[in-house]
Amino acid sequence: MTKKERAIAAIEGRPVDHIPSGFWLHFPESCFYGDAAVQAHLDFFRETGTDIQKIMNENLVPCDIPIRKAGDWKNLRPFNRQSPFIVNQVDMIKRILDRTGGEGLTLATIHGIVASAWHARGGSAGYETGSGLLAEHLRENPSAVSYGWEIISDGLEILTQACLEAGADGIYYAALGGESYLFTDEEFETYIKPHDLKILKAAEKSCYNVLHICKDRLNLKRYQGYPCAVVNWGVYERNPSLLEGVAMFPDKAILGGLDDRAGVLVDGTKEQIQKEVRQVLHIMEGHRFLLGADCTLPTEIAYDRIRTAVEAVK
Repeated sequence: MTKKERAIAAIEGRPVDHIPSGFWLHFPESCFYGDAAVQAHLDFFRETGTDIQKIMNENLVPCDIPIRKAGDWKNLRPFNRQSPFIVNQVDMIKRILDRTGGEGLTLATIHGIVASAWHARGGSAGYETGSGLLAEHLRENPSAVSYGWEIISDGLEILTQACLEAGADGIYYAALGGESYLFTDEEFETYIKPHDLKILKAAEKSCYNVLHICKDRLNLKRYQGYPCAVVNWGVYERNPSLLEGVAMFPDKAILGGLDDRAGVLVDGTKEQIQKEVRQVLHIMEGHRFLLGADCTLPTEIAYDRIRTAVEAVK
């Protein structure tokens, strides 16, 4: 089987010659854009051998309109196909696919509504300690925040459609907001879920979309019924286990199994990595499964560590 055939078969629950894998990381800042970004992806795919070829996205929703108080969200302006963050990301996808020929299952990274709202607020850094600001703004001025988030999700809808038209097989939707300590269930249902669903609906022509539910202490029940083929979350971050996830998402394939920031993949021996992979495969035997990690791996991790995990499934 080719890498792409293997990944699709696993997602659809058909027999595979071995379990496919998907791993990724944020490249160094010097490789965020342009030729350097294209080459970094090509090197990663070649050296790790992953079946899923996820194209990273550092072309974030811009933070060019200051958002310092809740009312500032109403100042955001609509995006379109010519918005630079969309044009640049689509161009990178095309250039990478021109070189890979779509060898693996190619996923375009789409940062979800909460992540992109955080980016629009002022860049990517600091979410772990500052994300409460989004909830504070929402509770203070839900009308202004809702307007701003609608602008952002409209732009993400455009980006999603453009990425698929550029040749991506599906999207990797990075969802935030499921943290049980951040938004209430009612706030999530009213102000976050509709945007998530709108963006995922824009990708409905693909049958291979991955829903990544990021961060810790997640209420995964919030995501039941989301339109996607694969679900991935951090089982090592005080969240439900793989098998608990299978019970919650019985009609989805599961991606994951390995810790992304600690454990054997990051600091274990080759033999320990192989043993851990075998244990994960044993746990998930009989279920639709793709080997991966909780989230993005450390930028500095040696690629041969990833390749050891990729080859261990064989």
